[in-house]
Amino acid sequence: MEFVFEIFSFVTPFLAGIFVGLFYHIGLWWTVKALPSSPNPALLSIGSFYIRMGITLFVFYLVMNNSWQRLVVCLLGFLVVKYTMTRMLRPGKNTSKI
Repeated sequence: MEFVFEIFSFVTPFLAGIFVGLFYHIGLWWTVKALPSSPNPALLSIGSFYIRMGITLFVFYLVMNNSWQRLVVCLLGFLVVKYTMTRMLRPGKNTSKI
C-alpha cells in the first residue's frame, strides 16, 4: 500500500512539469513568431526569456518541496514536453495551426 502512495506522490510533480513545459515552450514559440514584426526584437527575446525562465524556476522550486526526487520527476515532465514539441514542430511541417 505504501508503494502505491509513493507512485501517486510523483504524479503531481510530473503533471506540473508538463504544464510548465507547455508554458515555457509555447511562450518560446510565440516569441520566435513575433520577432520579425517586433520593433525591438532584442528586448522581446531577452524579456521573454527572463519571464519564462523565472516562472519555470519558481514552479520547479515550489514543486520540489525539499525533495530532489520530486524535482527530477518534474524535470522529466518538462523534458517530455520539450521532446514532443520539437518532434511536432520540425522544419518542413505545417505549423500554422499552432
